[in-house]
Amino acid sequence: MKKIAVIGTGVIGSGWIIRFLAHDKKVIAYDKDTKLKKKIISEIKRTWPHVKKLFNKKNIKLKDFTFTTSLKEAIKDADFIQECAPENYKLKIKLMNEIGKYAKLNSIISSSSSGLLPSRIYSKCKNPSRTIIAHPFNPVYLLPGVELVPGKKTKSIFLKKAQKFYKSISMNPIMVKKELPGYLADRLQEALWREALHIINEGYGSTQDLDRSIEDGPGLRWSLMGTFLTFHLAGGKEGMKHMLEQFGPALKLPWTKLKAPKLSKKLSSRVIKGTKLQSKGKSVELISNIRDQYLVDLQKLRKKYENKLRK
Repeated sequence: MKKIAVIGTGVIGSGWIIRFLAHDKKVIAYDKDTKLKKKIISEIKRTWPHVKKLFNKKNIKLKDFTFTTSLKEAIKDADFIQECAPENYKLKIKLMNEIGKYAKLNSIISSSSSGLLPSRIYSKCKNPSRTIIAHPFNPVYLLPGVELVPGKKTKSIFLKKAQKFYKSISMNPIMVKKELPGYLADRLQEALWREALHIINEGYGSTQDLDRSIEDGPGLRWSLMGTFLTFHLAGGKEGMKHMLEQFGPALKLPWTKLKAPKLSKKLSSRVIKGTKLQSKGKSVELISNIRDQYLVDLQKLRKKYENKLRK
């Protein structure tokens, strides 16, 4: 799969474009506004110092990138189609209907949704057996995780081809067994996010306090191992068995409030002011560059320890 179409060029679409180019794919991007081409090229140039370090590349091949305002032109010869439109069922259903008309019969169509159901998104798409959800994590051009979610009509042969394709661009596909709203990672993130909003709303801590509680604690462990293996270690020699015996009763305690709080003006103000203070006047672009360099260095370090852990 060498010819890739990217439909929609926002933050996620641009991230996919950069990752595809870093793995020697020919990319044709579609969007309605021609002015977005300059924005994409600017983002490619901003991120390339980090991308080339992570993937051991020398130069980016901008000649492999083209931009069009014609949907048909973008997808008619594509081997793989990565759709990145906003999270809206009505919009995506209509778009997938159009994509299905112009795409080659067996080209894989993949939607970068964060929680919508594939069977609904592709309900009016021609040949839905070759359709999937691919939920990446921002920044897409650096992070290796991608959740692959099949629809009810997705055939395993296309799901396996998609898995192989994403592996070819240095990603680690997480194969979700069947469709569900929010998939896996966002359901976990949403639970943490809701609880954090309750804590801020009730005045127990600031946005910085909560971020530090993750950065200096669970987050450091989570970058190598997830919740289950971390808790397995918490059980001592007997592992998860002892952990569940000792800490299982805490599940009945009223520690969490999973129902989201009302996003009032007061709560929104606290969150916005808190994150503004945390930014310390730095631009989003500058903070993004700091984050990107950190993620590159962290992933290189993690590989060393992953090999020891997973042999």
